[in-house]
Amino acid sequence: MDFNYDEIIDDFSEKLPKFEDGRIDYRWSKKAFVINAFVSYNGKILLLKRSDKVGAYQGKRNSIWGYLDEKVTLEEKIYEELREELGITKEGVKEIRPGKIHKLEDPTINRTRIIYPSIVELEAEPKIQLDREHTEYKRIRPEEIKDFDIVLDLDTTYQYAIA
Repeated sequence: MDFNYDEIIDDFSEKLPKFEDGRIDYRWSKKAFVINAFVSYNGKILLLKRSDKVGAYQGKRNSIWGYLDEKVTLEEKIYEELREELGITKEGVKEIRPGKIHKLEDPTINRTRIIYPSIVELEAEPKIQLDREHTEYKRIRPEEIKDFDIVLDLDTTYQYAIA
């Protein structure tokens, strides 16, 4: 599945309402474009537990993710979400490896998500500072993802991230 990021943002920017700061407002859209980044260090990834302050999947485990809602590069969006959700800065990142884009029909929120997955390899053991979106985190081996109460198809999204 191939999507041109710039064309998508331009198209959705014209069709959907915007927040005061100019970001695309996906609240009423049946389709949304998102990043899903798996933060990795020494062969383990972070799983975050979603708080009761988020709109969907409260209490479930996820990697970091965010809407593609403004005209920035995918890398810039990943750095923004790392900083916001975990307190990790660009200097702590060794490498970002994009995965294979895929589509997920999500009946839980009645939306199709087009997911741009990636692996974010860190330079060192991270010092995590969680934001309001999460209550806790765990470092796990990737094959343990299914052992947790995860958001819809997170295990599949991980496979696309490493593809």
